[in-house]
Amino acid sequence: MPLFGKPKYTVVKIRKREIPEGLWTKCPSCNEPLYRKVLEENLKVCPKCAYHFTMTAPERLALIVDSDTFKEFDAELTSMDPLEFKGIKSYKQKISEDQKLTSLKEAVITGSGEIFGKRAMLAITDSRFIMGSMGSVVGERITRVIEAAIDKKLPLVIVSGSGGGARMYEGIFSLMQMAKTSGALQKLHEAGLLFISILTNPTMGGVMASFAGLGDVIIAEPKALIGFAGPRVIEQTTRQKLPEGFQKSEFMLEHGLLDMIINRKALKETLHQLIDYLG
Repeated sequence: MPLFGKPKYTVVKIRKREIPEGLWTKCPSCNEPLYRKVLEENLKVCPKCAYHFTMTAPERLALIVDSDTFKEFDAELTSMDPLEFKGIKSYKQKISEDQKLTSLKEAVITGSGEIFGKRAMLAITDSRFIMGSMGSVVGERITRVIEAAIDKKLPLVIVSGSGGGARMYEGIFSLMQMAKTSGALQKLHEAGLLFISILTNPTMGGVMASFAGLGDVIIAEPKALIGFAGPRVIEQTTRQKLPEGFQKSEFMLEHGLLDMIINRKALKETLHQLIDYLG
């Protein structure tokens, strides 16, 4: 029998605080947990290891173009389905889904704007839209903005982020855009106008093999994957172990494919200086 009688307990229920989803993310490079708001304020660059997260085309537009100076071109152009492609998802279904996801009609935004007061023609791809791949509409929009740069005698800036290269859903129609955009850039070169190509992670396939690799000045973000086929495909084909960092922008700079690697925070100022000196 207890000396002081039966002890009494009060059960207190503590409600577990729930953290809303999407507030935090993890850096894929250093595994540091990052508060999304802080990451976005830092231009989506990891404050610990400087890993550059993917940005959308509208975000990149806001990063490099002066406020209220951008005028979009050819926004009404949308892709058809010339091959009537069928797969797990049809081409039309894939386009419709990505249009809803991104609020874009295609994988590239083109137009004119100012960079610290310097006028330029611009094209920016968005990797959320079928991996930023180049179909007939992407090729047409880029060709038209190149022709506009020639007509207005303005420098051209293209920001590429394509993990999809040429768009398989359109077959030869997509591959034709490599020649079309390259031919237009040759005319830009003959007109003596500046073309700055900016490569982001990843820039691969037919995009890299055409307009992305033809800049008078080629800039890349740090640690971006750049090339035609991916390193795993190359290793399996050649049966050879690739060098450390193969196809990363630092490796490409060391071997002469790039002119410079620029941190995202310094990109706008660098573009302004290049246009001022060379444009």
